[in-house]
Order: sequence, then C-alpha cells, then structure tokens
Amino acid sequence: MRSIAVLAFTLSLGVLGVQEAGGQTVRARDLGIPFEGEPGALNAITDVRGIQVGFSTIVDGEGPLRKGVGPVRTGVTAILPRGRRFDPVFAATYALNGNGEMTGIHWIEESGFLETPIMITNTFSVGVVRDAVIAWMDSTGANADPAGGLWYTYPVVAETYDVLNDILGQHVTAEHAFAALDGATAGPVQEGNVGGGTGMIAHGFKGGTGTASRITQDGHVVGVLVQANYGGRADFTVAGVPVGKEIQDLQPNWEALPRGSIIVVVATDAPLQPQQLQRLSERVPLAIGRMGGFGSNGSGDIFISFSTGNPGIWENRTTRTMEILPNSAMNQLFPAVVQATEEAILNAMVSAETMTGRDGLTAHALPHDRLQGILRAYNRWVDPQR
Repeated sequence: MRSIAVLAFTLSLGVLGVQEAGGQTVRARDLGIPFEGEPGALNAITDVRGIQVGFSTIVDGEGPLRKGVGPVRTGVTAILPRGRRFDPVFAATYALNGNGEMTGIHWIEESGFLETPIMITNTFSVGVVRDAVIAWMDSTGANADPAGGLWYTYPVVAETYDVLNDILGQHVTAEHAFAALDGATAGPVQEGNVGGGTGMIAHGFKGGTGTASRITQDGHVVGVLVQANYGGRADFTVAGVPVGKEIQDLQPNWEALPRGSIIVVVATDAPLQPQQLQRLSERVPLAIGRMGGFGSNGSGDIFISFSTGNPGIWENRTTRTMEILPNSAMNQLFPAVVQATEEAILNAMVSAETMTGRDGLTAHALPHDRLQGILRAYNRWVDPQR
C-alpha cells in the first residue's frame, strides 16, 4: 500500500518537473533550448485525443542493498491508446538494438494491431506486469469477450534496467500495474523520476520519463513518450552543442557499464496503416543519434508506433472501409517524430531530480543553470518568453 499512496500523490500534480524558485515547474523548452516544430497544447503524448497515461512510483529505503528489501527505486508506466475502451489500433515496432524486451510484438508484426495497453517497467518486472494486464483487462471488461471469457491477447510490456534499484528484489507487483492502469488519465503527463522511469539514467545524468508532441501543417498530432536510460556523457549533445564535453563532472559515483536502453512510444491521430507506422518507428533513431546515442551492444532501444485513426477498424465484420494517409503526406510526420522524441528525452532529463539508490549510488540531475550557460556560450540559447 506504500506505493499506491505515492501514486495518488504524484498523479495529483499533473505535469511534474523540477520545481524552481517560486514553485514553477520547468521543462526543457523553459530553459531556452531551441526546439523545432510546433508542440501541441500540452506538449505531451496526450495531445493525441483519447490517449491516457498513468504511473505507479515506488521509492522506499536507503543505504546498503538488501535484496528483497531495498532500497527501491522503480515503478510502472501505463499508456492506454483509447483509454479504457477496447478498440485496437494499428501499430508497428522497430529495434535499433535488441538487447532488451518488448513483449507481444510478434502478433503486432503478424496482425498489424495493438490490442492492449502499453506498459513500461524495469527489466526483471516484465513478467508480473504482463500477467497483471491480462487480469486488469479481464476484470474491467476491456477486452474482446468480456462476457464469455473466451478471449486471448498478448500484452505489450517494455523495460529498461534501473541500476539504482534493488532490481533483483522484484518489488513491482500486480497491484502496482493495476494502480498505473486505474490511475491513467488524459491531460498533463508527469515526467522525470516517475513510473517505470523512476530509477533510470541518461547520458550520465538522472534520466526517466519524458514526453512531447508536434502538430503538422495538415493538423495531425504526433505524440511521444520515452523511458530514457541510455547514452554516454562524452557524446551528449543538445541542439548541436557538445554539453557532455562541457560538463564532465557530476558523474555517477560508480563505474557505469557501457549499457543502457531507451523505450520510445510514438502515437498519432493520422490514419496510418501498419507499414506506414513502421516508417515512423524507424525515424526514432534519428533523434537518439542527434543527442549522442549510438545503440550500444548492451542497449535495448525498442520503439512502437500506433495510430488512433480509423476507430472500430478491428471489429469483426465482412468488410471495412478506412482512411489512409497518402505516403507523400508522411513527409510532415517524419520530422515531427524526430523533434518530439528529442524534446521528450530532454524533458525526462530536465525534470529528473538527483537520486541516490542502492549502496549510495547517485545519479545527478542535469544542472539547469550550467546547461543555459553552455547554450549561451555557443550562441544557441533562445529566450523562452519570445
């Protein structure tokens, strides 16, 4: 029950970033980072109408590791493409480097449909979260056969490895997954040390959960949510500026292995077929590369894209009529994916606060003042008020 109470508190905060003097929440563009493209009203994946996002965050204990006891720095993130309504969406996946897990993708590749919520947690909690999704869909009736019980599906659960956490203690339970699903809402989305991103690290700084969105010239929305736990410091780049080379201190106080992962969820309301959504997923690595990520051997860089267009397309009828965006019109979507992914990663890092986990292992927050100073020195800072 400890973690459920934490969840209730965090959800009430809406978009949660680092609190500056005066209590204002700060996101990446508030620091003067020059982003491209037009964001949606919330600059979040929930700018795509119908999507709901929820979290369960578990932070407990400090000091030396006691396996099964703590310290605990982990959680669960839930993304519901059409809320609690069972209405599968077209989807597709892509892996830049496959040293990671995203369950359920074989059926997506075969059928073209995503039939469940998307869940993100830590590496060793994938199984319990997957099983919990089945139980949740059954208990809520959010499935294809709520009355008869003759129903099957393959939940999509992704992971990254939270080194700050007592990960072998497997502290995530079915109750935590239920809490993330039950607490999912439209509107503002929390960022930083929250949900599955609680114990994560990015580019040698504290990482975690981040989101952003873009609106195309034709009015379609592209929303992105990331769980960022990847990348080295030396190559960390912001708006073309070598920030990682300029900030060489504030390193984690242990020798981090050259591994790490990032999960990226791309959503759009543009009416796309699975092969077109595959093309969106394939654009995600361009954003990661712009920031200095290379998909290392030990990295699980796995992406999923889905479209909320064509509601009801999954229904069992003789024939269906659907809308399809012409391939030529996708040229507007491609940069939107790259721009939103890049900003979502930076939102995760800007919102994340310094965290100390097991055995005193510490990941430092990206310092806002120093980042702004570096951007100014390279003539890349922009006035966020303009």
